[in-house]
Amino acid sequence: MNKRYSESAKLIEKNKKYTIEEALEIIEKMPKAKFDETVELHVRLGVDSKHADQQVRGTVVLPNGTGKTQKVLVFAKGPKADEATKAGADFVGAEELIPKIQNENWFDYDVVVSTPDMMGVVGRLGKVLGPKGLMPNPKSGTVTMDVTKAISDIKSGKVEYRLDKTNIIHLGFGKVSFGAKKLQENYQTIMDAIIKAKPAAAKGQYIKSITITTTMGPGISIE
Repeated sequence: MNKRYSESAKLIEKNKKYTIEEALEIIEKMPKAKFDETVELHVRLGVDSKHADQQVRGTVVLPNGTGKTQKVLVFAKGPKADEATKAGADFVGAEELIPKIQNENWFDYDVVVSTPDMMGVVGRLGKVLGPKGLMPNPKSGTVTMDVTKAISDIKSGKVEYRLDKTNIIHLGFGKVSFGAKKLQENYQTIMDAIIKAKPAAAKGQYIKSITITTTMGPGISIE
């Protein structure tokens, strides 16, 4: 256990639940890492992700962005490819990108967007893009004819939230350097979206626990 982690852990009372304001104040007091750490949110939900009618998944644009510039790859042809380039996509292409991704392990991008007509091509990459969470999906707005909007949302801080196999949503919602006020605005935006996305089939307590951490820091429980 390194010294910085132990120093940080001393600021947190065991078994205590904090308000988000208190938790972000603690994060501001923690010894700083050599890099600008991401502040992460972990929400455990009272649903069962094995059932299709209890899935929780969606996207939300954070008011203060994520602090990370997302690189976008767009699969499109003709006028849509030109539109994607104009809208600020980092990479645009079609079939010719398949061998590069499959054989050269090229993953120099954070989000993949595709026009619907290109999904046949992109589908061939399911085995490599799927496990990395990079497969375009209509639910997350990444399979669309409106490539300009998709790129602009991603670049301005759109994040996707989705349940993992253990019914927890994990995502970064900003950097330590944002300060408490901006982080709290981002946190509130995500929590509102998760609460709104409660499936009708969910029974009992929906939000089981909320924890926030920094990349290298200990977890803080939120009430």
